[in-house]
Amino acid sequence: MGKPINVETVVRKGEPIEKAIKRFMRKVKKEKVIEEFLERRFFEKPSAKRNKKNVRIRRKNAQLKKQYKELENR
Repeated sequence: MGKPINVETVVRKGEPIEKAIKRFMRKVKKEKVIEEFLERRFFEKPSAKRNKKNVRIRRKNAQLKKQYKELENR
Protein backbone atom coordinates (compact mmCIF):
# COMPACT_ATOMS: atom_id res chain seq x y z
CA MET A 1 0.00 0.00 0.00
CA GLY A 2 2.85 2.40 0.71
CA LYS A 3 3.66 4.68 3.54
CA PRO A 4 0.84 6.63 5.19
CA ILE A 5 1.00 10.35 4.59
CA ASN A 6 0.26 12.56 7.55
CA VAL A 7 0.61 16.25 6.81
CA GLU A 8 -0.32 18.40 9.74
CA THR A 9 -0.15 22.13 10.35
CA VAL A 10 -0.92 23.79 13.66
CA VAL A 11 -2.18 27.35 13.49
CA ARG A 12 0.03 29.50 15.68
CA LYS A 13 -1.34 32.04 18.08
CA GLY A 14 -2.17 35.29 16.26
CA GLU A 15 -1.30 33.79 12.84
CA PRO A 16 -3.62 34.62 9.93
CA ILE A 17 -5.39 31.56 8.58
CA GLU A 18 -4.17 32.33 5.03
CA LYS A 19 -0.57 32.01 6.17
CA ALA A 20 -1.31 28.65 7.85
CA ILE A 21 -3.01 27.39 4.69
CA LYS A 22 -0.01 28.47 2.60
CA ARG A 23 2.32 26.63 5.00
CA PHE A 24 0.10 23.54 4.78
CA MET A 25 0.15 23.63 0.97
CA ARG A 26 3.96 23.86 0.98
CA LYS A 27 4.12 20.76 3.20
CA VAL A 28 1.71 18.90 0.90
CA LYS A 29 3.87 19.75 -2.14
CA LYS A 30 7.06 18.74 -0.33
CA GLU A 31 5.58 15.37 0.66
CA LYS A 32 4.21 14.92 -2.90
CA VAL A 33 0.76 13.95 -1.62
CA ILE A 34 -1.12 15.09 -4.73
CA GLU A 35 1.34 13.39 -7.09
CA GLU A 36 0.97 10.11 -5.22
CA PHE A 37 -2.82 10.42 -5.22
CA LEU A 38 -2.88 10.95 -8.98
CA GLU A 39 -0.45 8.07 -9.44
CA ARG A 40 -2.64 5.68 -7.43
CA ARG A 41 -5.86 6.87 -9.01
CA PHE A 42 -5.81 3.98 -11.49
CA PHE A 43 -4.18 0.59 -11.17
CA GLU A 44 -0.97 0.21 -13.11
CA LYS A 45 0.44 -3.20 -13.83
CA PRO A 46 3.92 -3.88 -12.40
CA SER A 47 5.25 -4.50 -15.91
CA ALA A 48 3.96 -1.09 -17.04
CA LYS A 49 5.68 0.53 -14.05
CA ARG A 50 8.95 -1.18 -14.97
CA ASN A 51 8.61 -0.09 -18.60
CA LYS A 52 8.02 3.54 -17.55
CA LYS A 53 11.04 3.40 -15.28
CA ASN A 54 13.22 1.96 -18.03
CA VAL A 55 12.10 4.65 -20.48
CA ARG A 56 12.95 7.35 -17.91
CA ILE A 57 16.40 5.84 -17.38
CA ARG A 58 17.06 5.61 -21.14
CA ARG A 59 16.05 9.24 -21.67
CA LYS A 60 18.27 10.40 -18.84
CA ASN A 61 21.24 8.39 -20.15
CA ALA A 62 20.74 9.81 -23.64
CA GLN A 63 20.65 13.33 -22.21
CA LEU A 64 23.83 12.72 -20.21
CA LYS A 65 25.58 11.30 -23.29
CA LYS A 66 24.60 14.39 -25.26
CA GLN A 67 25.94 16.68 -22.53
CA TYR A 68 29.16 14.67 -22.32
CA LYS A 69 29.70 14.91 -26.09
CA GLU A 70 29.17 18.68 -25.96
CA LEU A 71 31.77 18.99 -23.21
CA GLU A 72 34.17 16.77 -25.17
CA ASN A 73 33.87 18.95 -28.29
CA ARG A 74 34.84 22.15 -26.48
